[in-house]
Amino acid sequence: MSNSTSEITKEKEHQVRATDAMCINESKQSHQWYYNFKYLLVGVLFGIVFVKAEVISWFRIQEMFRIQSFHMYGIIGSAVLIGALSVWLIKTFKIKTIHGEEITFSDKKFNRGQIYGGLTFGLGWGLTGACPGPLFAQIGVGATVVIVTLLSAIAGTWVYGRFREQLPH
Repeated sequence: MSNSTSEITKEKEHQVRATDAMCINESKQSHQWYYNFKYLLVGVLFGIVFVKAEVISWFRIQEMFRIQSFHMYGIIGSAVLIGALSVWLIKTFKIKTIHGEEITFSDKKFNRGQIYGGLTFGLGWGLTGACPGPLFAQIGVGATVVIVTLLSAIAGTWVYGRFREQLPH
């Protein structure tokens, strides 16, 4: 394969990855299986915070969608501000990962698929009282009916993956 063909292939792969944000910052390092326990620990701590902040409460989510309370808007707004500040700091100071790898950001092109996806996500969120983040915390506190929502989210992810090429991106 010539250099120009290789460059075109790499550029096309980058465009595909940038479109759906697949593994742009994927680490090239390999670690032992137990290395992932830190993610489990952070997940458990995150779940505890979700429970204590009432982020997983179906009633809080319904209050948000009925515009009856600022609680969820305050939490989501805080997360957006912290995320924006974090991205700005990473870009400004060229912060690297804990292992010294560069963090890159790719520009995203807006398309109508994002509207459809957002509406579908919001509809599901409003109907079930759960978004994917808190599902495990809801199940963990005993709301076992949420397993149906979890299985539906997994099925929806599979359907998206199966029909991704035919969807508007």
